[in-house]
Amino acid sequence: MDMSVKIAGVEWKNPVTVASGTFGSGEEFSEFVDLNRLGAVTTKGVANVPWPGNPTPRVAEVYGGMMNAIGLQNPGIDLFCKRDIPYLKKFDTKIIVNVCGHAPEEYLEVVERLADEPIDMMEINISCPNVNAGFLAFGQDAKHVEELTGQIKKIAKQPIIMKLTPNVTDITEIAKAAEAGGADAVSLINTLTGMKIDINRKTFAVANKTGGVSGPIVKPIAVRMVYQVAQAVNIPIIGMGGISCAEDAIEFLLAGASAVSVGTANFHDPAVTLKVINGIEAYMKKNGFETVKDMVGIVK
Repeated sequence: MDMSVKIAGVEWKNPVTVASGTFGSGEEFSEFVDLNRLGAVTTKGVANVPWPGNPTPRVAEVYGGMMNAIGLQNPGIDLFCKRDIPYLKKFDTKIIVNVCGHAPEEYLEVVERLADEPIDMMEINISCPNVNAGFLAFGQDAKHVEELTGQIKKIAKQPIIMKLTPNVTDITEIAKAAEAGGADAVSLINTLTGMKIDINRKTFAVANKTGGVSGPIVKPIAVRMVYQVAQAVNIPIIGMGGISCAEDAIEFLLAGASAVSVGTANFHDPAVTLKVINGIEAYMKKNGFETVKDMVGIVK
């Protein structure tokens, strides 16, 4: 039985990675998880310069999950290349670097900087607000997605995964735009925009007013969107959104994802990814699947 998957020409030993921002850059979780077991490690978002993030409070608990407005706080690409990549290179796992920016040139600066680094793939976070378009997220406008993807593909030396926001009318339109721009894969979903009000303090639960909702509450929406995108494009999909056990992950695979990402669940069970990997393997044995590919998208 073969657990390996090929995403845009890159072979992972199994179909499980972690969602950006829920696993630091790997080192933070290394005491709890043998990173060698993961198909890939997806790092926290990195920008061309350090970002301070949003004012606090920036995390709130919500029914069935959590809401965050961290604001992509990160140390910037220079420190990242010096500290985080060499650390991850010690492990037998693929390295996916998540890239964020406020304008196309900021993304491009990071992509160019990473071109000669020993990483395997890049995931482009297009849920960032675009300073040139009235702070609408890049990923909410199909034209911007296609343009940005095309610009990145011109200079990138590694395969590019475009990470799609669910805060749109029709996610297939955005996925098709990414594919048209030359994306090697797409990942979805990012967080759903939500709001929580503290009735005792009579103000917003997070200083940013709104935050990204994640956790089990979003899973049915994520599975539906992955299924729709799988019908609309011919590039691989990395599915995520509320996965907290192997059964959840398997739903995404059956819906059409070639690999999965575990996010919020890492916070309350740091070893959850290993349970997901073992559970997928057990399911394959029980159901007679020789390869992961045999089960991808079989629910039509």
